[in-house]
Amino acid sequence: MNPTPKLSLVKFAPKNKDGFFDTLKERIDSYFKENNLDMVGDSSMKWKSVAMLAIYLVPFAFVLSGYASMNLWIFYGTWVLMGIGMVGIGCAVMHDSNHDSYSNNKTINKNMGKLIMLVGGYDINWRIQHNILHHTYTNIDGLDQDIDAGIFLRFSTTQKRYGFHKFQHWYAWLLYGMMTLLWSTSKDFQQLKEYNQLGLLRKEKMTYRYALTRLLIYKILYYIITLGLPLMFSGAAWYHVVIAYLAMHYVAGLSLSCIFQLAHVMGDCEFPKPTEERKIENSWAIHQLLNTANFSPNSAFLNWFIGGLNRQIEHHLFPYISHIHYKNIAPIVKATALEFNIPYYEQKTFFSALVEHGRLLKSLGKA
Repeated sequence: MNPTPKLSLVKFAPKNKDGFFDTLKERIDSYFKENNLDMVGDSSMKWKSVAMLAIYLVPFAFVLSGYASMNLWIFYGTWVLMGIGMVGIGCAVMHDSNHDSYSNNKTINKNMGKLIMLVGGYDINWRIQHNILHHTYTNIDGLDQDIDAGIFLRFSTTQKRYGFHKFQHWYAWLLYGMMTLLWSTSKDFQQLKEYNQLGLLRKEKMTYRYALTRLLIYKILYYIITLGLPLMFSGAAWYHVVIAYLAMHYVAGLSLSCIFQLAHVMGDCEFPKPTEERKIENSWAIHQLLNTANFSPNSAFLNWFIGGLNRQIEHHLFPYISHIHYKNIAPIVKATALEFNIPYYEQKTFFSALVEHGRLLKSLGKA
């Protein structure tokens, strides 16, 4: 009988050892108090949610009407637009909701968090992988599953290198496009089984049987609606529907992967290896700054469309604060970090961040 697997957790240095986070939190709290602001989203989040859902649902309705299939260029373009809508829903709506920063109402957060189904994912798995593992143990191999992309991609200096990794800076972009497709097929089932074995489902106050039943229902409904209805009503040949569906997922997967990887898999990031006693030398907050990077912080479009995820430093330090506030609290975070001689990593543009990420992939692939 195989023993029950366990997570080999790590322990960070105490936060009061350096005083950084206590000072920063006091300043951030003062900012909200002095400006009489709530840390969660305001009415602009509701309008943004409508806009993001419209980018996905309006083209989908157009597909089901049969008019899109009258021209294949329009048909495929419509599905690509749906892929863009998936990105907006995932980054700008679902993400805040699953961090309970969308609203003060927990029921609204919970229900809006289920919009991850439109991206092909499962909210329970997301909260465990993202909120618990990634946000706590950022860039620590074996704990942060965001840097565990299987054997074909090497995202950390602590991971085993294979000969084919020397080509990963070329083929990684192809694999990135498969992210949401994997979510919608096998990955959620594999993760749910793993999280149950590791005892992480208990944090969601859910049994494995109940979670699996929900997952099965969600997946069946997802495929009936997203693939079944277009096959029946779009008027396009079945193979065009399947190819367009795959194109939608590729656009979403590639976009979301790039957004996520540019935040942590960058040349400046540390990828620390715990000591034999499973300790990390820095406090949790400093660890976040040493393993997180912002990109294109002055882009109004990215701040709006990807839910402020171009300001990952602010998000990782204060995940319970809505992304609509990141632009205003960023100067406080940056000034405090520099005051404590802690680096604040930032790429000025999205393109420069992509280049830097590609360079790291190439470096990690070398012997």
